Amino acid sequence: MELEGAVVVVTGAAGGIGTALARRFAAEGARGLLLADLDGSKVEDLAQELDRHGCHTVGVASDVSRESDVRALVDTAEKHLGPVDLFCSNAGIGSGAGIDASNELWQANWDINVMSHVYAARAVLPGMLKRGHGYLLNTASAAGLLQMPGDAAYTATKHAAVAFAEWLSVTYGAQGIRVSALCPQGVRTAMTAREDVRAVLTAFGPLLEPEDVAESVVRGLADERFLILPHEEVATYEQQRVSDRDGWLSGMRKAVASLPQLG
Repeated sequence: MELEGAVVVVTGAAGGIGTALARRFAAEGARGLLLADLDGSKVEDLAQELDRHGCHTVGVASDVSRESDVRALVDTAEKHLGPVDLFCSNAGIGSGAGIDASNELWQANWDINVMSHVYAARAVLPGMLKRGHGYLLNTASAAGLLQMPGDAAYTATKHAAVAFAEWLSVTYGAQGIRVSALCPQGVRTAMTAREDVRAVLTAFGPLLEPEDVAESVVRGLADERFLILPHEEVATYEQQRVSDRDGWLSGMRKAVASLPQLG
């Protein structure tokens, strides 16, 4: 994946990993950026910042849980910037609760953590397939390979996000479509601002800065790796889980017993 000269869409761009990706893609020489988020004012401010530094950038308010919004932002990107080379489906939420989270919160996690990736693929794949190339970067989580103690909906939907990204790669890889699943562990963002959440995450590894994640993404895209793991230890944890699932589950139960309760 060559970022120089590329047209890129980034959702969830108003802060955290999304903002870091936008700034890094601009620094790498992207020709145009479409930045989307529920917080339209923040992405518009970021778009103006990057535009002043020479990267044609458009910021739009968008609710990625609605397919019509995702299609509209792709249409806007193509109108103002050109065909989309890379779609970064980055928006995500958590529940911070176990199975007792409300049905509405479970549905919101499903709509944003899974269906937004589906909507993005539906919107950009026809054009990418016609051109014979394109890249989908879906932000999932290490929880999509392992677990997020204390958050059932987040864990379940992030597993689904990884599985969907794998399906896209299997189905369209031979037609020039590249797919990566970004699976960081703990990152210093608004989603990890709560002390109890940070305590859980730091028990399994350090909190990275969003800029560290953006660096891993640039390297992962260049290598066209499916799994982009900013925390290298996640690969070891996943191997342990696959090779001895019962042992891994036993170890996780012991680890979780020593952690503070979320909520």
